[in-house]
Amino acid sequence: MNNEWFECKVRFDKTMETGLLKKVTETYMVDALSFTEAERRFIEEMTPYISGEFTVTDIKRARLAEVIEAPAADADRWFKAKIAYITLDEKSGAEKRTNHLVLVQATDFRDALKNLDHGMEGTLGDWVIVSITETPIMDVFRYKKVELSEQ
Repeated sequence: MNNEWFECKVRFDKTMETGLLKKVTETYMVDALSFTEAERRFIEEMTPYISGEFTVTDIKRARLAEVIEAPAADADRWFKAKIAYITLDEKSGAEKRTNHLVLVQATDFRDALKNLDHGMEGTLGDWVIVSITETPIMDVFRYKKVELSEQ
């Protein structure tokens, strides 16, 4: 299955540590085949975690080449890394760079760099890191294969 990633935003009333209700908007990533499936799966995933009403305010396609999850359970932040694959044009001898975005789960910037390096091990081409930035993404919902039970 081809991974198609969608960035989904939800707006809801969140109970803050002080006990006050505050309207917040949170961002999540969903692995789906279409906008319709992304919205359906996103609502399914969010329903158990949000009490009360919520609104899906935005869904847009995210051009991610890969999502690298952290092995550490305390990694609760997501970083967007822009990497460039380097190839040589055989005719002109010029260096060509092709940029890709990778989402990396980590605890902090250093951990993101380490997890990116680990996730890119075994890559068959030369590549360099162009940038790494922290994102507002709260969580990533990967596609889960549903087993049909025999009746």
